[in-house]
Amino acid sequence: QVLLVESGGGKVQPGGSLRLACSASGIAFSTFGMRWWRQIEGKEREMVASIITGDEVLQYYADFVKNRFVISRDNEKNTVYLQMNNLEPEDTAVYYCNVWGSQWWGQGTQVTVSP
Repeated sequence: QVLLVESGGGKVQPGGSLRLACSASGIAFSTFGMRWWRQIEGKEREMVASIITGDEVLQYYADFVKNRFVISRDNEKNTVYLQMNNLEPEDTAVYYCNVWGSQWWGQGTQVTVSP
């Protein structure tokens, strides 16, 4: 059984930072690409960042990330991270991790950016 568990969400002031983590089990983690998505209330889920590993590590970001977020992974810990800096109120959403191209999703972690 594949299990993805996100953590690290919370409330932060504009301009602040948070680091999300997603711990995976039940898969050969190092062989899969991983993605972070988010869902703003009332809107569709959107991709935030992706990471794959092979001969080199490749990272992809949504335009709205604007060099503020960094995705990384630790294959020894079966964990993918999302470092979010200079957060804006518009970043308020539930953040989900996902195994790239699969139907495996975490339960989500709430991020709220508010004064």
